[in-house]
Amino acid sequence: MFVLELTYSAPVERVDALMREHIAWLDGQYAAGVFIASGRKNPRDGGVIPAVGEDRAEIERIAAGDPFAEHGVCAYRITEFIATRTAPGLAPYQQPLR
Repeated sequence: MFVLELTYSAPVERVDALMREHIAWLDGQYAAGVFIASGRKNPRDGGVIPAVGEDRAEIERIAAGDPFAEHGVCAYRITEFIATRTAPGLAPYQQPLR
């Protein structure tokens, strides 16, 4: 499992100009079963996306396809972790320790 943390590197006005494209990209990743949730940070200086994927390289490729990243208005920090415990609704995402 991965946590994608976006930090804006451009004024919010530039971010907002790309929001429609970004939301379409998010929708595609939800449809593919990669993203579990997403939303803005408070204060609004970026966002957070919990995600599932086969490996870090796949998640990095997906993040690079975000219009925010393509247009240089955000930077991504990707953290991988093993979800050994989850809330009941997230049980399908539990992972055993290796």
